[in-house]
Amino acid sequence: MQPAKKRLRSYDHERTRAALLAQFEHAREAVRALAPDQYTLPTGLGTWTVRELAAHLTMAVEVVNSALEVPEPVGPAVPLLDWPFGTASRASTIADRVDALAAAREPEELFTTVAERAERLLPGASGDRLLVTSSGPMRLTDYLVTRIVELVVHTDDLNRAAGLSVPFDRQALATATRLLADALAVRAPGASTEVRVPPYAVVQCVEGPRHTRGTPPNVVEAGPLVWLRLATGRTTWGEALAAAEVSASGERADLSGLLPLMG
Repeated sequence: MQPAKKRLRSYDHERTRAALLAQFEHAREAVRALAPDQYTLPTGLGTWTVRELAAHLTMAVEVVNSALEVPEPVGPAVPLLDWPFGTASRASTIADRVDALAAAREPEELFTTVAERAERLLPGASGDRLLVTSSGPMRLTDYLVTRIVELVVHTDDLNRAAGLSVPFDRQALATATRLLADALAVRAPGASTEVRVPPYAVVQCVEGPRHTRGTPPNVVEAGPLVWLRLATGRTTWGEALAAAEVSASGERADLSGLLPLMG
């Protein structure tokens, strides 16, 4: 008998859109309160300062605005879970655009303009509408999920770079956590290891004996932000273990060879 195919996770369009806008507003309020000298702080993301990081946060939503202003592309749509694995190939192009944007306009102005455009363009758009994206045609709901990952991950970058406590919208944090947990299960299909990111996600992955009942023999557990840092390369597996930020038990619980998921 063939093993049952895992059911793909679905995302509610209205809740996803609301989460995106809520997280964007949190970032906007934080950037508005920054002092001039905070814009020059390093972020640990290549040569980017907080100024470039702020510009990149606005791009996460502006690309949706721009895509909604042009005709729908011809399908088929790119599957949502293909997106994380293609980000590294687009990094240099994105960096060039961010540098130019940050040099041309003030961060607060960028946030205001992008927020106003999103408020005008997003409410009437169907979640099934196809958009032109750098990954290929994507459904709007799926693309909003990817934008939430960008916003949540870079809000965490902003907090760490500038010593801030920008809040995370609960639905946005849950969405980002679940997408990257599901991406791990795609990269390492199987059911021998259970990866837990409470309270948002549990996935089974890694080839080996299938667990059916009781306590799994191989368990990995981390909090949402630690998981996102591992999945995006902000923190290494060894660093997280040494800091007791992740627990791993069992011979198949070492995920160091599978992370990061995104470049």
